[in-house]
Amino acid sequence: MMTQPKRRPTERGFTLLETMIALAVLLVGIIALAAMLAFDLIRMQGSQNDFIAQQKAEEAMEAIFTAKYTNNISFAAVANNTVGNPAGLFVTTAQPLLQPGPDGLFNSINDVGAPADYILLPGPDMMLGTADDIQVPLTNFKRTVTITNVGAAGDLRQVVITVNYKTGDIPYSYTLTSFISAY
Repeated sequence: MMTQPKRRPTERGFTLLETMIALAVLLVGIIALAAMLAFDLIRMQGSQNDFIAQQKAEEAMEAIFTAKYTNNISFAAVANNTVGNPAGLFVTTAQPLLQPGPDGLFNSINDVGAPADYILLPGPDMMLGTADDIQVPLTNFKRTVTITNVGAAGDLRQVVITVNYKTGDIPYSYTLTSFISAY
């Protein structure tokens, strides 16, 4: 009697090709997540720079208003220093962030030789205001003060302060606009 060999049930599973395709799809997803994480980390650093730019623009604007309304400078001096207006105190081009000069104003013609501006971070003892605090220079920031007359009377001026900076290789800017009057 002749017996037939037993047939094994057909084995089903993933082929090598199917496994390679699944790994490729998984790899694309992992690379996309890594790129998103890198972009988000850059944006997190950018949010700190956004805040610094806002504060430095407001600081310059407040100095202008304080100087004008405490009579430290005249209304004629609240202008850009140009050939047509040598009485103006403010430089027309983008300047690195410096500490204010002797007039207490930022981006003025009196800032020559002023030290670079910085932010202060707590040192190893994690207490701000102690000897080990860390000065972080704001070298990637530039500020421009643009002052223009509004209307023909010349008793109202628009003050635009723009702070330009980079986060990574991406340039950003923050602009603050206000008005100041002769009165």
